Order: sequence, then structure tokens, then C-alpha cells
Amino acid sequence: MANPLRLGSLAFCAVALVLTATASAQSDPLAPTRDTKSAAEIDREWQQSVAKYDATRAKILAETDRVANEGPYRADWETMIGKYQQPQWYKDAKFGIFIHWGVYSVPAAENEWYPRNMYQPREGAYKNYRDHFANGDESKGYKDLIPLFKAEKFDANQWAELFKQSGAQYVIPVAEHHDGFAMYDSALSDWTVVKMGPKRDTLGELSKAIRAQGLHFGLSYHRAEHDWFLDGGRAIRSDVNDPKYASLYGPAHHRLDGGDSDFMQQDFTYVSPEFARDWLARASELVQKYHPEVFYFDWWAGQPGYRREMTTFAAFYYNYAVANQFGAAIDIKIDDLPWKAGTRDFERGAQDKIQPAHWQTDTSISNASWGYVEHDTYKTSEQIVHQLVDIVSKNGNLLLNIGPRADGTIPDEARERLQAIGAWLKVNGDAIYSTTPWVTFGEGPTQIKAGTFTDTDARPYTPQDFRFTAKGGAIYAIGMACPKDGKAVIHSLGWAHEAAGFPVGGVELIGSSDKVKWTQGADALTVTLPAGASCQYAYTLKLTPAQK
Repeated sequence: MANPLRLGSLAFCAVALVLTATASAQSDPLAPTRDTKSAAEIDREWQQSVAKYDATRAKILAETDRVANEGPYRADWETMIGKYQQPQWYKDAKFGIFIHWGVYSVPAAENEWYPRNMYQPREGAYKNYRDHFANGDESKGYKDLIPLFKAEKFDANQWAELFKQSGAQYVIPVAEHHDGFAMYDSALSDWTVVKMGPKRDTLGELSKAIRAQGLHFGLSYHRAEHDWFLDGGRAIRSDVNDPKYASLYGPAHHRLDGGDSDFMQQDFTYVSPEFARDWLARASELVQKYHPEVFYFDWWAGQPGYRREMTTFAAFYYNYAVANQFGAAIDIKIDDLPWKAGTRDFERGAQDKIQPAHWQTDTSISNASWGYVEHDTYKTSEQIVHQLVDIVSKNGNLLLNIGPRADGTIPDEARERLQAIGAWLKVNGDAIYSTTPWVTFGEGPTQIKAGTFTDTDARPYTPQDFRFTAKGGAIYAIGMACPKDGKAVIHSLGWAHEAAGFPVGGVELIGSSDKVKWTQGADALTVTLPAGASCQYAYTLKLTPAQK
């Protein structure tokens, strides 16, 4: 039989150890908390840190719930799948600009996950922060980068003019990334671009400038990941453990699936109902303040902890758009929504055939990061034009990201490429905008791999590679490389192949007034390009049918 005195002594020691650890955590706010506080305790600290906004949040949520239940849409997927139609403007636009810009732009190092990785001892950002910003002070953290984010050279009108020059038809800035710093005027947070750093509503300025250029304005919202994004800070001595900063760093719950799984149903990371409702309130606030025509969610919004709130948001947003008379699109990844309730997005991806539902690829003009980092490399203008053409031929849009510097300037490498794309679209845009896929997307030896994170796998195109679009009874054949002998041989357009019902009546080289020599045979359409014809990046042949 166990000695009751010994058992009592052990129990006393265990309690004493817990009390000692608790007292230590209270006296040392930097002390690691991953193994000393439960998920519920951590979440309560976050809830207390944002409690002063409870009344405002409740008011926003009440309006959200009202709108979600008044209108043609209801907060159930059956209703939305049956009713939702992608807006025509979005399907016609083909090309948009994405913007990753925020406090994470300050270090100009690693990538836009710097705020997470700076609390991970094995990551380069951990060393970078300590070498360049901490100066030996353990209490320093991501919060201390905010005063360095000044945006002193930011000019929304200049940005919007450049986007217009690029030929883009819509622009989507990130309103809040995983770091939890609101790049807009939020009534639900102290940590905003209006109250700190630049102390101006950069998103509001952009929305006005972009619309003044006749472009469509959307926004991107990545707060779902904020539930766990700073979790590394709880495993080490850091300011993430200090409840004083919980309203910035969020709950920082331990990410449980061990990776960036595409299968959200297998993710068991703790998401409290309170955090999910706050997430919904902030998303709704963005809609009510800025009226975006596109609302983009990153992948973790499909985590089961947000499922109810995502349903409510979609009904609210679509009903809000109907009431305010604009066509709205929700860009979704993986399992964020049922695919028929929004527009499916393939990050840095592609498709290998025509998709029946309109889709989108988002990729970055730079290779290492979505946000600005020094010494990054950039895709060539030709690569981007080729990607745009390939995507459009398969019924998609290209959303091309840029990462401005912390001071608000756009790097020359990005600016030059946007202007080059715009120059190409100024000549060839008729083959891109407001088009639909033809009976086949294209032909040629160069194969494209379908899926996400495949856009860097593409090989250079050859003169035998073509992509097709259609509009107003015409077919556009876009040559992806210049033929050395000046002859374009397009087999799909032979009258014995896909063009069997399309007897060609005329061929013109877009951007040229010179006459084009051509013949349509059973096996191919053969076109002799005018001498000295410009085919920088790609050239477009417009084919009109013979009159009956």
C-alpha cells in the first residue's frame, strides 16, 4: 500500500511546481508558454486583449447576420451553389494585379513569412532579425518593425497609373496578411496602418485611385492563418508570450498538422469560436468600408474552425453586392468554399486543358517572395506574357503580384515588366480581353503541368506552339515564338481538323497594316508573316470566317 504521507508530499510538490511556473511566467513575460498554458488559456488572453472592441464587433456581426439572411442568398451552400454566377466583368478582365505590402516589407529579407520565421531558431529570418534589429534585446520583436514602416514615398495615384499602363483590369491589395497588422482603417484593432507606422489609410487611398483609373478594386484577407502564425514565439523567450501584445500577435496557437497540408479536414489546430467570429467581423468590416468587387481568401480559410463563418460571409457578401449593384467574386483556394460558389484559384499554378468554370492563377512577378526582398530575381516579361496567354486560352485569369518597398516605391524591375506587358497588351489585347476559349486551347510540343506551384516548371515555347481564343465570330491564333522562316503552320486550323466548320475568309496580323499571305488546307493553315513583322514575346493572327 502506498504511503499516504508520501503521496501528499508528491501532490504538494506538483502543485508547487505549477505555481512556481505560473509565477515565473507572470514575472517574466518573455518566458516560453507553449508547455505551460493550455490553448484555452492562451485564447482567453487574446480575447481579453481585444475586449474593448466587443461592442463594435457585436454591431458589425449583427449587420452581417442581417444582410446574410436578407436577399437572394442564404447562409447555406445549396442556395449559393444554385444561384451564384461569376460576374461578366471578371471573366472578361483576364489580367489583374496583386499587391503584398506591409510591415514584413521592412526587413527586405527572406520572404513575406518573415514575421513567422523570425521566431523560428532554424530559419534565416531568426538570425536576420537578431543581427539587424534586436541589438541583443530579447524583448524586441515584430512589433518593433512597425515604426520603421513609414510608406513615406507612397503615392496611390502613381501606383494606379502604372497598373493602368500594365493593361490590368482589376487590382487586389492585401488588406491583412498572416502577421495580423491591418493595412486599412479598422475599428476592431489598435494595430493598423492608420494608428501606427504610416498613419494613413493606404487601402482607402488605393481604392479611390484605382477606381479613378476605371479599374476594378478588390482586396485580399489572410487573417485566418493569424490564429497560429506566430506560434514559434511561444516555444522560445519572446514578446509573443507577453499578454500585453496579444492583440497584435493573436492567439499564436500551436500549428498541429506539421505542414501546409492542402487537406484542411485533417488540420486540428485550435480555432476558438471567438476568434472565428472576430475573423468574420473584420472581413465584413472590409466589405462595408471599401466595397471590394473581389474578395480573395488564402488557403487556411478552409480550416473547419471557420466553416460556419465562411458560409455566413459568402451569403453576406453576395447579398451586399446585389443590394449595392455590383458584380462580386470570391477567390477561393482548395477547400475554402464549394468550387461552384466562387472562383477557384491555383497559386503559382496552371491547367493543362480548358476548364468549364472560369478560374484564376495568382503568381508573383518575383521568384523568392510575394513581398519585397532585396536581391530577388524576377520573371521576364516574355514569361509573364506567355503565362497570361496560356491561362486565358484555358478560360482563366492571371493575377500577377508585385511587392513594393516599405517606403512605398515599386522596384524598377517590377515597374519595367508591368510596362512591357502593357505595351504588348496595347497591341494584342483584342485577343485577350472579353474572349472565350475556342474548341481547343492550342497546339504544339510544349506541355504545361496542371496544378499548383507548377509555373516555374514551364519550358520555353517553340514556333510550333500556338494558343487560341475566340470573340465575335473571330478566332485568334497567338504564336508563342517567332518562326525563323517567317511561316506559321497551324494544324488545328486545317479544315480537316478542329477548324472543320470554320472556312477562313481573312487573316490579319494584329498591330500590322501589311497584308498577310495565307492558305487553308486540310492539314493546316499556313501563314507567311510580313517581312520585319514584330513578334516580341508573342504575335497574334486574327482569323475571320468566309462569308456564306
